[in-house]
Amino acid sequence: MKRLLLFLYFITTVGQAQTYLTETGNVNFLSKAALNEFNGVSDQLQGLIDLDQNLLDFYLDLNTLKTGIGLRDKHMRDNYLETEEFPFAEFTGKMNSVPMLSIGSKSPVTAIGTFKIHGVEREIEVKGTVNKNAKGELELEAEFDLLLSDFSIPIPKLVFYELAENQKVTIKATLTPKMK
Repeated sequence: MKRLLLFLYFITTVGQAQTYLTETGNVNFLSKAALNEFNGVSDQLQGLIDLDQNLLDFYLDLNTLKTGIGLRDKHMRDNYLETEEFPFAEFTGKMNSVPMLSIGSKSPVTAIGTFKIHGVEREIEVKGTVNKNAKGELELEAEFDLLLSDFSIPIPKLVFYELAENQKVTIKATLTPKMK
């Protein structure tokens, strides 16, 4: 009986994927300034989590961000993010420790890595949770603060009451296993 249990454990764990992918993750940034608050959202976050290599790599085409006002979106892309020259934001890093994932239990994670936006790279820390759902997918939730000045993104002098220096970035993504 013990041998049968070991065999069943072996066949259910050896063939399992340790790399997970998403192409439809959600990114939300919150700009909460003195006179104005707005969100920018995109559901086109792409990325992977490779548990074997302890590698995280996520990127977003900044042209997919929408704030609900077309003119503001155009100004954001053309004048501040300069997406013609710098179309992507990217995070590449590693978790402090790879969590032991069991179905239905959220594991806190902290990732350290390089975040690049507007042509500037900085090391950041991102805190979040990872959950393995009943389908074997990973559900990721994470949050971090982004100071525009850290990435040479200007705040226009005339609208500083409408655009916050500190942007709160929230990520939610379901990553599906990639069979090796």
